[in-house]
Amino acid sequence: MAARIIVPARVRTFDAHGEVRAGPDRLAGEEPLEIRLNGQQFTVTMRTPGDDFELVTGLLLSEAVITEVSHIVKMDYRSGVDQDGHRTYNVVDVRLAPAAPGPRADAQRQVFTSSSCGVCGTPSLDGVVKSSAYPVAHPRPLVTAARLVSLPDELREHQRVFSATGGVHAAALFPVGRDEPLVVREDVGRHNAVDKVIGWAVQRGLLPLHEAVLQVSARASFELVSKAAMAGIPVLSAVSAPSALAVTHGRERGVTVVGFNRKGRCNVYTHPERITGEGTEE
Repeated sequence: MAARIIVPARVRTFDAHGEVRAGPDRLAGEEPLEIRLNGQQFTVTMRTPGDDFELVTGLLLSEAVITEVSHIVKMDYRSGVDQDGHRTYNVVDVRLAPAAPGPRADAQRQVFTSSSCGVCGTPSLDGVVKSSAYPVAHPRPLVTAARLVSLPDELREHQRVFSATGGVHAAALFPVGRDEPLVVREDVGRHNAVDKVIGWAVQRGLLPLHEAVLQVSARASFELVSKAAMAGIPVLSAVSAPSALAVTHGRERGVTVVGFNRKGRCNVYTHPERITGEGTEE
C-alpha cells in the first residue's frame, strides 16, 4: 500500500535558460475508489490509497447514510485487478444494518467525485444540506487564541506524505485540553482527508466531537463546514480563505469558521465567542 501512496517518478527540471537537471521525484498517489452499498454502486471518488475504510465511514456519515458505527455490519474490498493481474483494492462494499438511515432514493451519484470536489455528483440541491444526528453545541468559550493559531504548525509536523511529495492536503482533530492531535490524515482531496479523520472517530464511537477543533491545510469550503456539522465539530480552522457560502453555512449550522490561520494570526468569521483571548470581537 505504501508504494501506492508515494509513487516514484522521473522528472526533468527547466529554468528560463533550459534544462537544469534530470532525476527522481516522488508523487502523491491518486486512484479511484468505488463505494458500494449492499452490492449497489453508490459513488466513485478519487483518493490517495490508504485508510479507505475510514474514508468510506466518514463519507457515509457526511451523506447521512449512517449515524454510528453499528450501522455498518461489514465492510470489505471486492475483487478487482489491474492490467498486471494484481489486486487493486479500489472497490469497497458496505453492508448496512437494517437500522441504518441508508441513502435517499435519489442519492446515488452519477459521476466521479474528483479529488477537489466532495459534493459533485449530488443529484439535487436538496441533497446537499443534510440534517445532523449530532447538532453542534451552543457556542461557549472553548479554545484559546494562542492554542488555535498554533494548530497549523502542529499539523504540518505530521504531514509525512506532503513532505515527500508536496501534493496532498491534511486534516487533524485536535481535542480541547490536550497537546497531541487525536488523528491526522492526508489525501489528494481535502474532503477525503476530512472524511478519513471523521471516519476514524466514528469507528471509535467518539461522536459527537463537541470538544475538538478540525484543522485543515486547505481553504474552508462549504463541504468542509457541512462535514464538521455532521460530526458535531464546533470549530473548523483553515490555513486559507473560506468561501462566502462556507461562512453562511457555518453561521447557520453553529460552526465557528476560521480562515487564514497562519503565522500566528487568524480570521474568525462566525461564532467568535468560542475563541478566548484578545481580538475575538466582531
